Amino acid sequence: MVKTKLILVLLLVTQMAFSQKKSRAARFFEQGDYINAALQYEEDLNREGYSKEILENITTSYYNTFQFRKAYRYLKYLTSGKFYNRDKSYDNRYNFMMYQVLSALGEYEKSIEFLTLYSLNDSEEDFSKVEAIEIIEDFKLKDDDYTIAKVEFNSDASEFGAIKRDSVVYFTTDRSPHSPLDKDYKWTHRPFLDIYKITVDRNNNPVSDIEIISKEINSKLHEGNFCFTQDGNTIYLSKSNSEKGKKKFDSIKNNAIHLYKATKVDGVWTEPKKLEFNNINYSIEHPSLSSDGAKLYFASNMPGGYGDFDIYYVDVNLDGTYGKPINLGATINTKNREQFPYISEEGHLFFSSNGHLGLGMLDVFVSELRRGEFTRPINLGAPINSSFDDFSFSYYNKTDGFFASNRKNVGDDIYSFSQIGEIFPREYITRFEVRDFASDSYIVNSDVVLYNNDNNVVYESQLDSIAGFDIKLFPGKYNFKAAAEGYKTKTKPIAVKEKDQAVYVIYLDREKRKEQDVVTNDSNDSETNRVTDSSNVTDETNITNIYTETNKKKEEEITKTKLREILIADKDGPPVIEKNGKLYFEMPPIYFDYDKWNIRADSKKVLDELAVKLEKYKTVYIKISSHTDSRGTDSYNQVLSERRAESTRNYLALIGYVNARRMQFVGFGESQPLINCGDKVCTEEEHQTNRRSEFEIIKF
Repeated sequence: MVKTKLILVLLLVTQMAFSQKKSRAARFFEQGDYINAALQYEEDLNREGYSKEILENITTSYYNTFQFRKAYRYLKYLTSGKFYNRDKSYDNRYNFMMYQVLSALGEYEKSIEFLTLYSLNDSEEDFSKVEAIEIIEDFKLKDDDYTIAKVEFNSDASEFGAIKRDSVVYFTTDRSPHSPLDKDYKWTHRPFLDIYKITVDRNNNPVSDIEIISKEINSKLHEGNFCFTQDGNTIYLSKSNSEKGKKKFDSIKNNAIHLYKATKVDGVWTEPKKLEFNNINYSIEHPSLSSDGAKLYFASNMPGGYGDFDIYYVDVNLDGTYGKPINLGATINTKNREQFPYISEEGHLFFSSNGHLGLGMLDVFVSELRRGEFTRPINLGAPINSSFDDFSFSYYNKTDGFFASNRKNVGDDIYSFSQIGEIFPREYITRFEVRDFASDSYIVNSDVVLYNNDNNVVYESQLDSIAGFDIKLFPGKYNFKAAAEGYKTKTKPIAVKEKDQAVYVIYLDREKRKEQDVVTNDSNDSETNRVTDSSNVTDETNITNIYTETNKKKEEEITKTKLREILIADKDGPPVIEKNGKLYFEMPPIYFDYDKWNIRADSKKVLDELAVKLEKYKTVYIKISSHTDSRGTDSYNQVLSERRAESTRNYLALIGYVNARRMQFVGFGESQPLINCGDKVCTEEEHQTNRRSEFEIIKF
């Protein structure tokens, strides 16, 4: 007995000595308190220098608390081997983390380099950086399928997981503790998550106070994502694994998230009960029930999956039992995270992933249910997705719903959405025409070839007198080639949009005819003399014309000089300034959202004022030049800048009623930055400076 006590004392002393060797930062890190861990690691770096372990942990701490610029700062040192350890290798997961961080900072071309490195180190499969960039650029340049708006019942806390039933919206938030004595969650330094509800009008504006869903459901631990049965009398919810209000831990002190179920009896929710397929050693979370109630989908990090978290389902039996969890397979799941599944009324699967190519961090994807199988996931694109976390997507009717994002804050906010476009690929009736540039008339018997983006022939023919043809096409990039006798052959890149009856015209220029000189050796030839005489007459006439034209030019110069002075002196509306001998309208910035070309509301007023001034001076012609920031490839930024310049011209023409013939537009991409970012990651303010439009007066 004495020997046993002695051994216990020795073990205790050894354990205390070992724990004392761990730094304060390491203890915070192991407890999941990443905010304090990062602060302590900063002190350790100043005191001890850049070791591999400290760099790994401080980057993870900043990454987990969404401080991506700080995470990038230390990831650069780690991934370039700039630390004291002799062994300069590092875990491959930090290449993926760098891909995520650079994506969040908008530097997706640089980010793909680290995704390439991560993929090559992780498997023997080929990974094409060029193809990856093309895929991202394709869904970034497609037209928006949704409009979004932030809901009014957000707070400074995190809100997500919104579900609407009739006029009541249920959601998850950490805005207040379950009780005044509850501890904060170490990871966020915020209260634990609870489920709340609020009554809203048809526009999702609050018409009641926010209140908890039920004291029986909410506890002092986490209650997270949830779903209801069709009748609303059963709720499935994610909840911290606990028994009698106390956390249950696995062998390495992790408290998993499990699925629970509660029912409503006489309008009151019962205490949630664990589902039978939970396991203490892993998490099962984010439930979504099929419309017929026969299948329950969820995310889990259970062993045997493809990556971190995968999406599974179980059959819901009529007797209240459940089948075995079934993984949705490699079409849906990747080596990284797939979470927040949602099954629509039609059976389509929406989910969030950082493993499929996206705009950064978690993006929302959709997989169409076709003949009982889920198809390859499609990125929903902007504005649903951003370079930050976008998740907990769900519909409450055919076109409207909610999702959450932390794009504006460290915490999560709920956004409402309305679907305005097709989210699954389909063919559109598209018309192509060949016309004369000068006359706008059809070019008879023109030869045409239409190529897809892989340079395969989609259509080839010689057209008749009506030089046009109709064809069904999927949206995407094509090359339209046209040739005709007496015209220059031309190939034009075409971006086919999601629109029926769209018309794409290629204009051909006529070939210039070679002028044949008259050559003669007989100076006495009467025809030659006539030509000579005619030339002399022409010279005399030209002298007179030059004299007349010179006077006209002087008058025009006087008029232009006067108009120039008037333009510069007129301070109503956008002023006119001179730069490098050229005149420009001095305009406030025309803002575009990152990667978009639609005119934002805060810029419409600016363009409205310019339209008024252009209406005042009807002889003024302008050139609209658009510039992008340096994020993205040269070709992508060139297309983006052209679309921005064109949308600016279109707004002035369609909304401001300025004659379109008075406006030229051109895109310069990233070729003329005001701030040269080079290899560094610019701040958002520096990128915005480069992302600009200029309005040059080219004729008046």
